[in-house]
Amino acid sequence: MNLSYKVTNQTKYQNVKEVLKVEFSISDRLLLKLKKLQKIFLNNEPVYVHHPIKVGDIIECDLNYKEDNSNIVPAPITLNIIYEDDCYLVVDKPAGIAVHPSCYHYEDSLSNGIRYYFDKIGLNKKIRPVNRLDKDTSGLVIFAKNEYIQECLVKQMKSKDFVKKYIAIVEGHLEQQLGTISAPIARKEKSIIERCIDKNGDTSITHYKVLKSNLQNNFDIVECTLETGRTHQIRVHFAHIGHSLLGDTLYGSTSPLIDRQALHCCEMSFIHPISGKKVFYSAQIPKDFENLI
Repeated sequence: MNLSYKVTNQTKYQNVKEVLKVEFSISDRLLLKLKKLQKIFLNNEPVYVHHPIKVGDIIECDLNYKEDNSNIVPAPITLNIIYEDDCYLVVDKPAGIAVHPSCYHYEDSLSNGIRYYFDKIGLNKKIRPVNRLDKDTSGLVIFAKNEYIQECLVKQMKSKDFVKKYIAIVEGHLEQQLGTISAPIARKEKSIIERCIDKNGDTSITHYKVLKSNLQNNFDIVECTLETGRTHQIRVHFAHIGHSLLGDTLYGSTSPLIDRQALHCCEMSFIHPISGKKVFYSAQIPKDFENLI
């Protein structure tokens, strides 16, 4: 993938660096890497970033350089790819598979499967998940195919241009059909996994809408939109207001209706980093949700 910009007669830029920083919002870290690899070009020739520019010049960045991705072991894991282009791929992750390798999932995480797929298509790039889901949460995960795309999408998450929606099933019935849970979240003392509400924690905001109530089994089906993206945010927030997610054994209790926390990332939208157009992706409701919804 290449980034390209042609200088017009209305140019306000003095040199190559100004174009890269303003037109492409390239970070200092990536700019330094591109300089070292000599992947910045002016009219098809490698160039220093402070080189002056004139009308008609074409500035390009070559992002196709190889990267060492040996930290992830390739494994032939079945991937449900919702969308793919030169910038990223969107995968519908099933419950029960971790996004990242760990000492317990060294060769069977989603990232292992992505590494195997990258090898298959000849893409020598690091594995870069942009968003993360808990092992037992299903739904959409996006993987950037290079560092520039990752940077662009992470910036959108911080500016709220990147929107994620979830379907959750919560115990009991919420008093309000529409609501917002705003409660700071921190890591629970003496735990590397569990989170808790803490006044000194990070700002955390979850908006929700009740889609349906099941009176027979005493639960609500809720659509959640995250304004922030803290670890376990939806799970912690609903447990905090007394409505733990169905089947969430960490913040609630087991359920005969589902054998994991009832949480699914169903929609994702953002501005495509290259086309500039708004894009939208969705994932089907998983089978273990179907009988409940």
